[in-house]
Amino acid sequence: MTQATEQRNARKAREGLVVSNKMDKTAVVEAIDRVQHRRYSKTIQRTKRLHVHDEENTLNVGDRVRVQETRPLSKNKRWRLVEVLERAK
Repeated sequence: MTQATEQRNARKAREGLVVSNKMDKTAVVEAIDRVQHRRYSKTIQRTKRLHVHDEENTLNVGDRVRVQETRPLSKNKRWRLVEVLERAK
């Protein structure tokens, strides 16, 4: 029964780069997803911009972060900050 609960609550996690921190308690993170083309088998990079909840406004542009999916926090915000992997130089 515990495995079923863990499966149901498994949330997506992504790593990305902070590209904007101009909003209050929100940062925009670009997550790069590498997928293989179905027909040509060439690797393609797809970029997704995620709005991330940053409670203490600690993120700066260029930071490498790990984010996790969460309940809707606003119109566009569905991700929360898990950890900062690397600070911008």
